[in-house]
Amino acid sequence: MRVHCRLFARYAEVLGTEELALDLPERSRVADAIARVRAALPNGHLLPEHPLVALNRAHVLPSRPLRDGDELAFLPPLAGG
Repeated sequence: MRVHCRLFARYAEVLGTEELALDLPERSRVADAIARVRAALPNGHLLPEHPLVALNRAHVLPSRPLRDGDELAFLPPLAGG
């Protein structure tokens, strides 16, 4: 299955891309996609093991299953005032 990933703000800067497509085995979960991004991209080790992510625009846990065509967004921590 193919999952489209979007990286925002600091994650895009550090990892050198705003978007990438991942080909993952069926029955993969969000945690599998995170691990693949960390392993595949230069500086991937700088991405936290458990970043905040949104699957199809809804925040999810790493245990959430993925489906072909899903969009996974990696959201860096935000500070506000």
